[in-house]
Amino acid sequence: MSVPDLPGVLSADAIRRTVASIAAAQQADGLIPWFPGGQADPWDHVEAAMALDVGGESEKAEAAYDWLRRAQRPDGSWASRYDPGGVVADPTAETNHAAYLAVGCWHHWRCTGDDAFLARMWPAVRRALDFVTGCQAPGGEIWWAAGDPVALLTGCSSIHQALRCGTAIAERVGEPQPDWELAADLLADAVNERPGAFADKARYSMDWYYPVLGGAVRGRVARERLEQRWDEFVVPGRGAYCVSDQPWVTGAETCELALALDTIGERAAAEELVAAMQHLREPDGSYWTGLVLTDGVRWPVERTTWTAAAVVLAVDALHGQHPRSGIFREASGVSVPDAETVRGAGAAANPGP
Repeated sequence: MSVPDLPGVLSADAIRRTVASIAAAQQADGLIPWFPGGQADPWDHVEAAMALDVGGESEKAEAAYDWLRRAQRPDGSWASRYDPGGVVADPTAETNHAAYLAVGCWHHWRCTGDDAFLARMWPAVRRALDFVTGCQAPGGEIWWAAGDPVALLTGCSSIHQALRCGTAIAERVGEPQPDWELAADLLADAVNERPGAFADKARYSMDWYYPVLGGAVRGRVARERLEQRWDEFVVPGRGAYCVSDQPWVTGAETCELALALDTIGERAAAEELVAAMQHLREPDGSYWTGLVLTDGVRWPVERTTWTAAAVVLAVDALHGQHPRSGIFREASGVSVPDAETVRGAGAAANPGP
């Protein structure tokens, strides 16, 4: 498996250390908490599993997905938060959490070409996306949680990508799901044409860049969107703010913004962002969540697996030498590479000494 690098910023060995920091937090049952002994949620669990795959830890990634398969509830959802040991701490059924399994499974297939894995995970993916589309309003937006008719722009943008990935998985396993493709189209229309359908979370940087990252907004409109609030959210040499009204730069948002920039071809700006947030890195490869710029305090005092994962995924996208690397660039219309190309990509990109 080819491990990516970002010349002048992070070497392949540095990425391996970051992936090892994520693996060290993984529980024996496969669940990946925010940090050792901390809470977990399905979305961040999947993001961390994706990073494990990028770092060559495919068996650990599969263990993470198998945990989700076992923990899935009959309606296709998961709890919103789990305490150590997989104990349910918040039973809320969030649509964004359920949807992201499809992104992770499609990413794993693009890492490995393992059709048996997709066949094993397919029932869970199908139940999850059927649950998600069951929460879609007539206007295309999707409720943030079952039984609560409020739509969130960040979550819906991520769901858009998940529906595209789920459609690709369905094609690969031979059970096409045209309703998911239609749901993704309706959701993209809502994101682009009906901003009032979503709760006002404009102070959060994620609501700014996630429509681009999730593939619902592309082209000229995407460029204009990112340009409009750039100075509001980006601190040169430090990263991106989590919220516009607090001097708090966060590593995950910075790297996700870099991923969004990569989807529209702004590679140089994306690389600058990944470089800018390296002040959050520790020698073991882990990353602090964020830094308050006014007093130099790291807050919260946590080194999170999902921050580390965002770094790994951003570097992999910018490295761009493996079929998995395009999973965010293709979020507006996912292609299905040849399985043999996927299986051979790692060896071709990293032929060894």
